[in-house]
Amino acid sequence: MNFPVLKGASYALIQASDMILHQGSTQTSERHLNPDSEHLKVLPSKLRSFEDAVGYAPNQVYIGNMRPKDLEKVAAPWYENPVKGATRQGKHGEMMPQDEFIGLMKAVDAFELVLLEESFQKAAEAKLTAHPVVSGWKFLEKLQKGHATQAQIEELVSGKKAEGIYNDGKLVGCVKKAHDFDAALSEHVMFENLVSKASAAFCLELLLKNTGLAAGEVDYIIECSEEACGDMNQRGGGNFAKAIGEVCGCVNATGSDTRSFCAGPAHALVLASSLVQSGVYKNVVVLAGGSCAKLGMNSKNHIAKGLPVLEDVMGAFAVHIGENDGTSPVIRTDIVGRHTIGSGATPQAVMQALIADPLDRAGLKILDVDTFSTEMHDPGVMVPAGAGNVPEANYKMIAALGVMRKEFDKSELGSVLERIGMPGYAPPQGHIPSGVPFMAHCKDLMAEGTLNRVMIVGKGSLFLGRLTNLFDGVSFIVEKNSGAVDAGGGTDKEAIRQMVAEAMQNFAASLRAE
Repeated sequence: MNFPVLKGASYALIQASDMILHQGSTQTSERHLNPDSEHLKVLPSKLRSFEDAVGYAPNQVYIGNMRPKDLEKVAAPWYENPVKGATRQGKHGEMMPQDEFIGLMKAVDAFELVLLEESFQKAAEAKLTAHPVVSGWKFLEKLQKGHATQAQIEELVSGKKAEGIYNDGKLVGCVKKAHDFDAALSEHVMFENLVSKASAAFCLELLLKNTGLAAGEVDYIIECSEEACGDMNQRGGGNFAKAIGEVCGCVNATGSDTRSFCAGPAHALVLASSLVQSGVYKNVVVLAGGSCAKLGMNSKNHIAKGLPVLEDVMGAFAVHIGENDGTSPVIRTDIVGRHTIGSGATPQAVMQALIADPLDRAGLKILDVDTFSTEMHDPGVMVPAGAGNVPEANYKMIAALGVMRKEFDKSELGSVLERIGMPGYAPPQGHIPSGVPFMAHCKDLMAEGTLNRVMIVGKGSLFLGRLTNLFDGVSFIVEKNSGAVDAGGGTDKEAIRQMVAEAMQNFAASLRAE
């Protein structure tokens, strides 16, 4: 079987403190229910600077300047112990400040909905045209025109015809509503969708730069965020994928959107791998932008415990799945776990469906997997919020499953956890932490010979849509490439032909010798 491979992955973080205040769902809900809230008054003083966010160790892991295990060497709490010499550029991606990102939002706007104040727009243009990754975007031309006066922006926002864009506490622009009464095209929804589009497009550009994949070589794009674009007749009709590909010059690509809450990326990667393995497409990119609604979700708990607001970054990722090149990690499409409709929602049932069942089908045991990338939520964010250490909880359940299956003794739990686990480091933005943050690290560690087999696990809560109480999840195995064109146990057809030819030559030689 000729399996597809992981050709590369990139990651982006957008630090957006003002969006916490004005677009984060916790704050917008608080403003609606209690506009004089003490929380809203205190919040601005608890925001981090861009430099603070860059120095935060989990963010450095996310963009590839540190490995996940390196977090074990950083004293907790991580926000009090910034990484010395931390940079916004990383091996796997980049962190972008809010002012530059606002400029990107206007650049990717196809319907002239984004208006920026003239001086702010010029400053953003200057920074972006000097940016090593996006400087070549033809869409940056939009920053040379279409600015607005401060008075025009204030009138649109006060008249509730536009969503305000803020930077350093000042109103610097707005996103206009795209329809007079269509709620699916409201100013707030358009703001969220443009944020997702801009962050995903930036990450795709990082992927193209980091891997050398030409934009014109991309055949198919699968977008798997948790946003939905459409109008009142088809609220989630799409298509983010093609809109993002257009910005990055993927003129030969088509694409579509895949949704399953936090499990969406795992579904998308299995779909991408299947498309490549079948020969339908050669180069498929799976990507997703960030969610401004989830900024500052747990800010009340953080502030109450004396912490700064740590949920101040939006994550994005892009992954390239391609044909087997003999070196890149192999996606084992024959070892896929799935939480079916009848699986059940207990923790044991979920682990059975996503971990044990696919391993059993492949004749493998838990310790045949070097590490598992589950829900890699940053515990520095989640523990103070009362949600616990999510990755650690998952690893304990996986290890407990191994004990129940008599694969190892209970006394070995500590060493098993140390072996298969790693600290969480991804911003808790739903789809962003669910397995995929480890893809680039996985590729690096397999190239170094540190890892041979990894399981990527994505899980999701479908009950959030109020249509079903079902849970969801998908898992798949990534393996070090054997070096053969047909990795994973099969034999390459060309190799077979060569073997047959050699056998025939040897047989002929033996006859002549007789």
